[in-house]
Amino acid sequence: MDKKDIRAYSKDQLRDFFVEKGQQAFRGNQVYEWLWKKNAHTFDEMTNLSKDTRVFLDEYFVINHIAVDDMQRSSDGTVKNAVKLFDGLVVESVLIPTDTRTTACISSQVGCAMGCTFCATARLKKQRNLNPDEIYDQVAAINRESELYHGHKLSNIVFMGMGEPLLNYENVLKSIEMITSDEGLAMSPRRITLSTVGIPKMIKRMADEKVKFNLAVSLHSAIDEMRSAMMPVNISNNLDELMESLQYWHNITGNRITFEYIIWRDINDKQKDIDALVAYCKRVPAKVNLIEYNPIDDGEFQQADEAVTDKYIAELEKNNIIVNVRRSRGKDIDAACGQLANKTS
Repeated sequence: MDKKDIRAYSKDQLRDFFVEKGQQAFRGNQVYEWLWKKNAHTFDEMTNLSKDTRVFLDEYFVINHIAVDDMQRSSDGTVKNAVKLFDGLVVESVLIPTDTRTTACISSQVGCAMGCTFCATARLKKQRNLNPDEIYDQVAAINRESELYHGHKLSNIVFMGMGEPLLNYENVLKSIEMITSDEGLAMSPRRITLSTVGIPKMIKRMADEKVKFNLAVSLHSAIDEMRSAMMPVNISNNLDELMESLQYWHNITGNRITFEYIIWRDINDKQKDIDALVAYCKRVPAKVNLIEYNPIDDGEFQQADEAVTDKYIAELEKNNIIVNVRRSRGKDIDAACGQLANKTS
């Protein structure tokens, strides 16, 4: 008999299963709590169930739990996890500490099909989407690491790891539903940010579904020709189409958008690039995160001089656009922005 993935079952489905097998429905509630709130890895951990019930569950179901196969700790406190999935594939997730907060950077796919030329993950072919429980497990694991190494629970979650979350839409939203549920990790959706390369129809769908989490767009250029050269998605979803979907998002949700923007030497470090970004940001309420880049090789993408970053900051602030600088963390363990590409893949 093929065993079923038990975390694909809702609580009501688990209750129905127990009733069908001649047992009491409340057992389904108990099992559901162990699977999500307590994040049990095995049925043997479910100590308020009888031994017979645990054996019975093992006959019908599996818990396809992730395993942190390898963990690296950076000198700056960053932790990178190599996460082995039930089928042997590997993704990466990162714990990023900043002052009193800790942020989980989470993967949503094994590999990525978007082909962004500056990103190490793009060098891996996309193999599959992650299931909701596999996304959830990454967060639960990093929450435990936050408590262990930093003495407090996880503060924030960003979907900025491997993969394009909007191309795994259903599973990503289901994972966020469980992460924010009182029956799961009970985190506020306001502490979650979904980062996308920008897929207009999916951004509109999120707005229509009135999601409560934050939206970030990996922008890196507000000039179509340049962005298309770095990010193939821009060829079929250009900046005007993207902007129209972001305006739609803001009109429905009322939430500003975050633009993630890396400044590279000899690529987007000219005055025309700054002017284009300022003009683009004026079209919708937005803030800009200027992200420090750690190269994935010795190729064309190198961090611009700090003086250029200062010029970007000055122009954005002069135009009343909120701007923050995000320093890359975990450089010594290849955990910095754009570097997630597991060596064992």
